[in-house]
Amino acid sequence: MESSGSVKVLEKPVEAEERSAAIAVWAFPIFILVGAIAAFFLPDVFKPMANYITPALTFIMFCMGLTLTIPDLKEVARRPWPIGIGVVAQFVIMPLGAVAVAKLLGLNPALAVGLLMLGSVPGGTASNVVAYLAKGDVALSVAMTSVSTLLSPLVTPVIMLVLANAETPVDGPGIAWTLAQTVLIPVVGGLVIRVLFNSFVDRILPILPWLSILGIGAVVFPSVANASEKLVNVGLIVFVAVVLHNLLGYVLGYGAAAVLKQPKAACRTTAIEVATQSAGLASGMSAKFFAPEAAIPGAIAAVWHNVAGAIFAWGARKF
Repeated sequence: MESSGSVKVLEKPVEAEERSAAIAVWAFPIFILVGAIAAFFLPDVFKPMANYITPALTFIMFCMGLTLTIPDLKEVARRPWPIGIGVVAQFVIMPLGAVAVAKLLGLNPALAVGLLMLGSVPGGTASNVVAYLAKGDVALSVAMTSVSTLLSPLVTPVIMLVLANAETPVDGPGIAWTLAQTVLIPVVGGLVIRVLFNSFVDRILPILPWLSILGIGAVVFPSVANASEKLVNVGLIVFVAVVLHNLLGYVLGYGAAAVLKQPKAACRTTAIEVATQSAGLASGMSAKFFAPEAAIPGAIAAVWHNVAGAIFAWGARKF
């Protein structure tokens, strides 16, 4: 659920925020799938929403900032090694995995750059909830998501320039500035408001997953509508690409942490963080800087990443 607004689930079993986020993990894919189907069959209804993609992304990241606290940031200083493993693995495995999958499946340049954007954006905010459901290390998950998000205005455009520029022109400065506007500034702003008005924010935390879900819909639905004609021809191959890319994240993310002798809970968390990308952000950025077709991988991933996260959490709890 790319949309849960970086919902940080505390390890107390009965808490409003936790319950709301856990429900949202399952409700989000259904909402996005139904909306995407509607946008596919009624594209003219949803295309005007494209004018609001950037404000929607900004709002989603602002919600994420509201869920952060100063102790979350202190966690980064307390545990730099496991956090570094996850963040580096994410920004190495997922971009290179995107290139490999695109070449393996013979994706056209627009779809390939869209998949690369999906692999180059920061971790999806649903990862915190999935980490809780999978009996992972929730504090570690929150820290990894926070660090990758704050680094993205610098790291994402560099990755895109290095890996995509040979085949598709990339506006590196434009991507960096857009990420600063839609990611860095809103997240920092949300954190400042959380610090200044903590008691008020605590009261509204349970509704943040649902507000973020609406924001992701505002990004994904017009992306599907604008690419609806192309989706008829490429939908299946892109779905396969997104599933393979996501699977690589889980397998190699877990393996990287295991090789570096991290505890089992940290291995699960690293796998989740690496595999779960900010799909709505990827879709919106691809639509803005490349062809409408490039937004398709992110739109499909907005559904699949949450389905895969739920499956991983179920398996982790069972086995």
